[in-house]
Amino acid sequence: MRKPRAKKDLRVFSGRIAEVTCPRIAVLGTDCAIGKRTTATILTRASRSGMQGGDDRHRPDRLIQGARYGIALDAVPSQFCAGELEATIVEAFEGEEPDVIVVEGQGALSHPAYSTSSFILRGSCPDGVVLQHAPGRPTACDFDHMAMPTPADEINLIETFADTKVIGLTLNHENMTDDEVSAAITQYECELGIPVTDALTRSPERLVEMVLSAFPQIGSRATAGAA
Repeated sequence: MRKPRAKKDLRVFSGRIAEVTCPRIAVLGTDCAIGKRTTATILTRASRSGMQGGDDRHRPDRLIQGARYGIALDAVPSQFCAGELEATIVEAFEGEEPDVIVVEGQGALSHPAYSTSSFILRGSCPDGVVLQHAPGRPTACDFDHMAMPTPADEINLIETFADTKVIGLTLNHENMTDDEVSAAITQYECELGIPVTDALTRSPERLVEMVLSAFPQIGSRATAGAA
């Protein structure tokens, strides 16, 4: 699953991402192994009850699990990563005619050991980002000497690196009680001024509302289609 296509068939970034007229939502994180796949999966499933969602995955395990569109991005030579992702998203848009495309992230833009988040931001040119964070994780996964970034710092980095906006924060509740999750939701909403939820312990509808509040045109299209 990690074997990329032949080098002669690899695609470079072309700008065709501009042809994708539905919102593209990237699910990124402040660390690796933090729940991006879970949040992307829950968001995609929840969105399908009210709108047509397409998803694009970049992990070999998700491809094995049956994701329709995706590439093992960390196995692709770096000069083709943005182009391969762009082409895959265009294929998903043309094949599914979705109201929204959810792009699952890898690693973290701030993490020095991983570069795939930068390619995801470049290749997908997301209209919005949902950021995943683990408040109870003091240091980065597998890097005990590396303190976790704050959501505010990661948001600043993402919005500086790419022409996009972080539209919401989702929490990984490891090492946290439910009361601590509730307190963290309140704290981050006040601090960051964006919606915050836990995709697993709170209603998945809060994820959908997070996207619809940022892109109300999605709900209008879905309602018109249902009528």
